[in-house]
Amino acid sequence: MRLIKETDIKFLSQSRFGYFLSGAIILAGLISLVLQGGPRLSIDFKGGSLVAVQFTEVMDVNNVRQVMDAVSIEGQIHNYSRAEIKQFGSAKDISVRLPIQEDQPENFPQLIVNHLYESFPDAVPADQNDFILSIEKVGPKIGAELSGKAVMAIMSALLLILIYISIRFEFKFAIGAIAALSHDVIITLGIFSIMDYEISLPIIAAFLTIVGYSLNDTIVILDRVRENVKTMKRLSYSDMVDRSINDSLSRTIITSITTFMVVLILFVFGGEVIHYFSFAMLIGVVVGTYSSIYVACPIVVQLHKGVKS
Repeated sequence: MRLIKETDIKFLSQSRFGYFLSGAIILAGLISLVLQGGPRLSIDFKGGSLVAVQFTEVMDVNNVRQVMDAVSIEGQIHNYSRAEIKQFGSAKDISVRLPIQEDQPENFPQLIVNHLYESFPDAVPADQNDFILSIEKVGPKIGAELSGKAVMAIMSALLLILIYISIRFEFKFAIGAIAALSHDVIITLGIFSIMDYEISLPIIAAFLTIVGYSLNDTIVILDRVRENVKTMKRLSYSDMVDRSINDSLSRTIITSITTFMVVLILFVFGGEVIHYFSFAMLIGVVVGTYSSIYVACPIVVQLHKGVKS
């Protein structure tokens, strides 16, 4: 099925605009990261506590957030209203993620449970044990180990992709593909920093998924480039790449639109648990499609400058 037929768009003539747009977004993200001292990491990486409780009636997250702005811990009042507080499972279930702090008492999670239990006496079970769904703690050492493994996972994926494309196609194609994938991850990370969203383990999974999706789109175009090199020897290399992009355009648009629709449904109706994951995927689908055309292909052309197809 071809959604668009016989197009002759000069994509590579717009590559300077593509570089400017990508550079502007990446710069904005980097400035945000510098101003905030790096990405906002969840307790998965920094360490902290996760408390999940179940009320007897539907709870408004904003009401829970209000009572968390004045929590008494060993005689001192702390404001935890900006912590990650959300519903999960059902509208009666609330989870609270709190980062680790200095001089935090050993029974800190239980103190949070007690505060929530006492703040809503008419919406909790008679037995506090029935109120608690789970209490989890992540130490800073475990968080640091997870951070290292998350970075290693992304770097390993990019390295293996570089090796595979170098063998399957050629090294110059691999450079263009890796540049596009790195571009996608950096832009997504920058947008998360600008939006002040946390980076958690599910978001790392989203980054790896974005890498896989963007690579698939790039490989389709590069495969068409490889085929057209043999049949379009009279064209310059840049004209041949433009022709290859146009040949793949219908497939690219259909794949991107269908994937975007599915992820958009997850974002709108999936609930808080996968909200940030689906948001990252929305960015990844759009940026991944864009980078395959306006990042990977122009770099491949630059590396083949002066080469006739």
